[in-house]
Amino acid sequence: MKRILIISILIISSQMSAQKHLDTIYANEHKNVALFFPEPIRQGIVGAPNFVFTYNREKEQYLGLVQASPGKESNLLVLTKDGRVYSYILKYRKQLGKLNHFVADSESIGTERSIVIGQKQEDKELDSTAKRREYFERFCSYLLKRKNERLATKRKRSIKLQLQKMTYNGDVTYLVMQVSNNSNIDFEVDYLKVYSIAGTKKKKASHQRLEMVPMYKHQGQSKISGGSSKRFVYVLPKFVLGDDEELEIDLKELNGNRRINLWHKNHQIKRLNAFWRKNISHGSQFANIGSIGCLVITVSNMFQKFNFYPSSRNDFGTDVEWRNFLP
Repeated sequence: MKRILIISILIISSQMSAQKHLDTIYANEHKNVALFFPEPIRQGIVGAPNFVFTYNREKEQYLGLVQASPGKESNLLVLTKDGRVYSYILKYRKQLGKLNHFVADSESIGTERSIVIGQKQEDKELDSTAKRREYFERFCSYLLKRKNERLATKRKRSIKLQLQKMTYNGDVTYLVMQVSNNSNIDFEVDYLKVYSIAGTKKKKASHQRLEMVPMYKHQGQSKISGGSSKRFVYVLPKFVLGDDEELEIDLKELNGNRRINLWHKNHQIKRLNAFWRKNISHGSQFANIGSIGCLVITVSNMFQKFNFYPSSRNDFGTDVEWRNFLP
C-alpha cells in the first residue's frame, strides 16, 4: 500500500455549518443499526472506542452498521464515493426505537477534496501504462540508433518501403521500418497497416489476413517530403511467423493513389540458408565453376525458384552472410 499523506478539506459554507443540525443515531451491543447511503461508502470514522462502524472495505457497498457499548456519546463521520460527507451524533441506548436509517443526499454536510502533499520516495512510481510507454520510447530510440538492416524492400513509383529489423523483447515485437520518397512530390500518409497472413489465396478456407494493431508508434510520420527518408518503429503484441505465414505491410497515400504493399516471408531466408549450406559450404555442385558470371546466373535462377528478389546484398538480413557464399 502506498503511504500517502492526505489532507481532506471539507468545503462547507459558513451558513450550512452554522445551521445544519446533526441527527443522532442510537445503538447498543445487542443489535445492528443499519445506515443505507445514496453512494458507496469509501470511509467511516467514529470518535470513541465504545462505538463501532463496519462496512465492506474490499467491495464498495451502500450499507454501514453501527454497534455500541455503554459509554459517553461520540460522533460518526462517513465519506462516500462521490465525495459527500455525512456526520452524526452517536449515543448508547438500551432500548432502540429505530434500526434502519435511509440517508438522503440532503443530509450531507458538504463535500470532500483530497490533496496529496507528500509521498515516500520508495513508493514513487509511474502509472503502469505511462511507465510502459516510457520504456517503449527508450527501446525504440535505441533500435533507431543501431545499424540498418534490410529484411525486405519494395519500390513503387519512386517510393521505397523497407522493413529493416524485427526484434522481440518480452511480450512485444518491434518492427523498424523506413519510407523513402525519391520523387519531388510530398507523400502524405493515409495509413500504414501491418497484417499477419496465414495460408494461401488459392485455398480460401485456410487463408487468413489479420490486422495487428500497434501498441505504440515511435516517430510515426504523417508526411514524407520529396527527396527525404523517415525511419520509425511499430510496437506490436508478440507474434512469430511460421513457415507458411508472412508479414504484410500496407502503406497508402492520403489524397493520392500511391500505395505500396511489402511482404516478408520468414521461411524464405531459412530455405536460402539451407540451399547455400547444401550447395556451397558442403562442396561440390559449384566447386569447379571458374566464372563468377556463371555463379551469378545460377543465383539469379535460384532467386526465381524461391520467388525472392533482393534489392541488394543486405536484403538477406543478418541471417545470411555473403562472404560464406562467394567462391
